[in-house]
Amino acid sequence: MTLSIWRYAHLALAIMSSLFLLILSVTGVILAIDAVNEKVPAYRVKNFESLNVAQSVSALRKVYPEIIEVSVDHNQFVSVDALDEEGNTVKAYIDPLSGQILGSFKTKSQFIQWVTALHRSLFLKETGRIIVGVVSFLLLLITFTGTILILKRQQGIRHFFAKIQKDFFSQYFHVISGRLLLIPVFIISLTGTYLFLVNVNLLGKEGRQTVSKNKYNDKSGQKVEDFEIFKQTKLSKVEKIEFPFDSEDPEEVYVLKLRDRMLSVNQTDGSIQEETKYPSTVILEKLSLDLHTGRTNVLWAIILGIASLNIVFFMYTGFVITFKRSRTRVKNKYKADEAEIVILFGSENGSTLFFANQIHKQLLADGKTSFLAEMNQYQRYSKARHILVFASTYGLGDAPSNAGNFERLIEKYPQDHTVRFSVIGFGSTSYPDFCSYAVYTDQLLDKQSWASRFLPLHTVNDKSLEEFVSWVHHWSEKSLMALATAPAVYSFKAEGLRQLQVVERTQLSGDNTTFKILLKPSSKIKFKSGDLLAIYPANNNRERFYSIGESNGLIQLVVKLYPNGFGSGFLYQLEKGQCIQARVMFNPHFHFPEKAPAIAMIANGTGIAPFLGMILSNSRKKPVHLYAGFRYDNELTQDYRRFAEKSISQQQLKSFKLAFSREEQRQYVMDLIQQDAGFFLDLLRKEGVIMICGSLNMQKDVERVLEQLSLEQNDRPLSYYKDRNQILTDCY
Repeated sequence: MTLSIWRYAHLALAIMSSLFLLILSVTGVILAIDAVNEKVPAYRVKNFESLNVAQSVSALRKVYPEIIEVSVDHNQFVSVDALDEEGNTVKAYIDPLSGQILGSFKTKSQFIQWVTALHRSLFLKETGRIIVGVVSFLLLLITFTGTILILKRQQGIRHFFAKIQKDFFSQYFHVISGRLLLIPVFIISLTGTYLFLVNVNLLGKEGRQTVSKNKYNDKSGQKVEDFEIFKQTKLSKVEKIEFPFDSEDPEEVYVLKLRDRMLSVNQTDGSIQEETKYPSTVILEKLSLDLHTGRTNVLWAIILGIASLNIVFFMYTGFVITFKRSRTRVKNKYKADEAEIVILFGSENGSTLFFANQIHKQLLADGKTSFLAEMNQYQRYSKARHILVFASTYGLGDAPSNAGNFERLIEKYPQDHTVRFSVIGFGSTSYPDFCSYAVYTDQLLDKQSWASRFLPLHTVNDKSLEEFVSWVHHWSEKSLMALATAPAVYSFKAEGLRQLQVVERTQLSGDNTTFKILLKPSSKIKFKSGDLLAIYPANNNRERFYSIGESNGLIQLVVKLYPNGFGSGFLYQLEKGQCIQARVMFNPHFHFPEKAPAIAMIANGTGIAPFLGMILSNSRKKPVHLYAGFRYDNELTQDYRRFAEKSISQQQLKSFKLAFSREEQRQYVMDLIQQDAGFFLDLLRKEGVIMICGSLNMQKDVERVLEQLSLEQNDRPLSYYKDRNQILTDCY
């Protein structure tokens, strides 16, 4: 299932149950507070867990001439219903060893009784109990779909508790609190559902199993403190002890009610006359009630109260998230087979979708039948006259994740009539594969017998509004469909921007075109080495990403200055003390693998930046081996050598090996891997991790070498280790 299906299911369930869930959450908080308050004052004796029934019954019979029953409640407070030596009725909490009265019975206030009734049945009796049960089940489904959303967002359970990107407060709070309180909310919903099923008899009834034991033996005369069953039974396991009505009548028995069974005990010899085992539904009902109310444990009651209160905030933050997403999310007024204009998008980070959605919304507002979908959702469109494809390029000319199946779908679902097509490519000329996936898509459509070109392929560099508006103008003019050509219509504001101050920037030298820059956040930002920093040099849509190396709370970037470089040129012209606006993008899949037995880091060029920060943070002194490739052995690489020597002496780094591609003895990192092939193969076999950061070409070459070695020596493809998160990459 796609992420959107789970998201819509999560939202639909929340909407359906929102009103009743709000009532149950608020009343649940109140009842949780009451569960804590009823334990004060505490009438539970200190040595309660060690007491057995024989000790207590023997002691109480010396104090009270006539005892009707002794009870142990969910707080493990012991109470007695008896007559004292003066014939007065005693109903109070007592010390089970001395019989001393500790306090009188506490009755629930009218308010708590009112809240309890509202929580259990909404004052609607049987109908209300059914509604409460259904809402509990819906909360269980909401918990399930929420868990799926987190797993999909974090790409698996391994990163379930990894830090997330803080786009805005409601989104951040919703996910963080959802992860922390997942288990309590799940237990609340599960036990609530189970109690409902029991109360309405949907689980069926199990009969009690009663087994007759020994007959009365009038020759016996054991003292009560010597009864074996009483000595074996802890008082903490007891719910109630009913005493014989007549202590002289050998036919009268003690009735010992435990959580899972009831025993009839002969009062003269202590033998078990009869044993009745409770059915499993009764035992589970008691357990569910304890877990649902928190009545047996103060800490658990507090956790349940927090979880119940948080459900209210879940609802608020969830609807805030929905509202924010509704302003940019896809809204299809028409079905796929009704649309005359079909807009397909392939987008890795959402910016391409933004442009596609702006066109889609304008067409709908103009009364056109427009349909917007991912390229992976391509199908037959029976009324389509135009297909517009908005395609970004990922990696080395690859398709974005939501466009990988497009070619297969094109072959599977040819259109049965002529459709005009236009392809718009998004990318950056800083990369050699600028818009290559859009080029490929354009050629693919051009080969289809049913496809007729409407406009030539148009490319947009760095989200340039001028270049995009140029395409809008041409398409609008030729199609005679009015679209806005004002750049402001297609401009979006980046959220989560923070101010960063330049602390230090190194200079370039003759054979070194790489520099380091240290940035200090003006306010506290949580980040780790391996996260990304997005900068906006022109204060518009155009952004550049750089891998972060954390250095004593500062953001350290290692940047190569390109001729006319958009991002690198901007950073290099910054002076100490200047400030820029940027945002940290959380990248949990490229954080230091704390649980790995050993780590090999492979980098070339500026890809070494996050590894420098990770090595500094290696407080557990994990065995880390760094392999790095550069063009020249210069002042910068000498600096890296000094860093490595210090890190090795502090046991933060195990080894450091360098390769230089433009020196007399030419080498690449792939050569270093071949030389240490045994080490890398053993590392993978022992569940170690290989991290790769740098250029995509280097990544492909490294993976090709590792693939060959692994197949030859480990008899496994590299994908085997990738699936186990033993190969981590962050390349560009």
